[in-house]
Amino acid sequence: MSRTAPRASTGRRIQMRTSGVHGKGVFAVQEIAEGEVLIEYTGQIIGWQEAQDRHPHDPLQPNHTFYFHVDEDRVIDAHFGGNSSRWINHSCAPNCFADEQDGRIFITALRNIAAGEELNYDYGLMLDERYTKKLKAEYPCWCGAATCRGTLLAPKRGPAAPKPLKKPAPLGTRP
Repeated sequence: MSRTAPRASTGRRIQMRTSGVHGKGVFAVQEIAEGEVLIEYTGQIIGWQEAQDRHPHDPLQPNHTFYFHVDEDRVIDAHFGGNSSRWINHSCAPNCFADEQDGRIFITALRNIAAGEELNYDYGLMLDERYTKKLKAEYPCWCGAATCRGTLLAPKRGPAAPKPLKKPAPLGTRP
C-alpha cells in the first residue's frame, strides 16, 4: 500500500546558517511541533555503483558526503540538486528523524523544537567492518549532547534508536 507523501508546513520555518556544531547547519525560524514534516531530502537519485564512482566529492574531506542511503539500490546525492536539508547536522540526542516513504526522505520533528534551535538527527551510520578506535575517530561527533557517543557511527549492539534514522552516508555504509 502506498502512502501519500507528507507535506511540509507552509511559510518559512527553517533557515541555513553557520552552526556551532559543525560548518553549516539548519535552524528553526519559528516554533515547530512534534511530528511536523520540515523538509524533503532532495538530490539526484543514483545507484550505489555510480555513488562509488563519484566518491569522494571533496578528496580533502572524503568522509563528508551528501549521500543518503534510500535502499539497497538507490542513493540520493544532494551534491547535485540538493536543498538545505543536506546541511542538517548529526546529534546523538536528535530533535528530528529521517522518514523514508516510497523512496523519498522527509525530515520530521521528533519533538517540539523552539525557534532558533538547530535541527539535527542521528545519522545512524553503519559500516560493515569492525569498529576500532581509529575507525570511530574518522567519523567524529561534535554534537556535545550528554549522551554523545563520540562518533557518527551507530552502535552495532546495545539499545536501539527510537526510530530508524538515516543520513547521507559515506560509501560502503548501510544505515
